[in-house]
Amino acid sequence: MARLLVVHHSPSASTATLTARVLAGARDDAIEGVEVVAVPALEATAEDVLAADGVLLGTSANFGYMSGALKHFFDTTFLEIGGALDAGGGAGTAPAGTRLPYGLWVHGRYDTTGAVRSVQALAQALPWRQAAPVLEVLGDVDDDARAAAYELGATLAALVAQGT
Repeated sequence: MARLLVVHHSPSASTATLTARVLAGARDDAIEGVEVVAVPALEATAEDVLAADGVLLGTSANFGYMSGALKHFFDTTFLEIGGALDAGGGAGTAPAGTRLPYGLWVHGRYDTTGAVRSVQALAQALPWRQAAPVLEVLGDVDDDARAAAYELGATLAALVAQGT
C-alpha cells in the first residue's frame, strides 16, 4: 500500500483546522490504496520520509520563515533523505531522477511569503517535486480555505495512490 506522510506543526487553532482538513481530504473514502500517516514535525524522522511515497508539509509562518518545528524536521533529516548541498554548504539542487511528490500549506496572520520560500528552497534540494500549488492562508480560516485544504490533501493522496 502506498504511504502519504503528513508532517505538520499546528500550534494554533487556525493551523490545526487546516491540518484537520488536509487529513480529511487525504483520507477521503473515494481514494483507495493509501495509508495516511500524520506526524508532528518535532517527531518526524528520516525513516518516516524514506518509507513514504509522498509528503505533505504544514506550517505556520513565523517571523517571515517556516515554524521552528518544521525547520527542526529539515535540520534533522535533510542529508539522510537525500538533500543536496552547494559548494558553500547551502541548499543545492537535487540530482535528476525519481522525485517524491510533495505539497505544502502555510498559515500566517499577515504574510506567508518567507515561509513558503524557505520550505521551497529546501525542497528543491531534495529528491522531491512540487505536486500541487502551495496553499497559503492569511488571517482567519474561512470556508474557502477549509475546502482548499481538503482538496490539497485529496490531491496528494490521489497522486500517491496512482504512483505518480
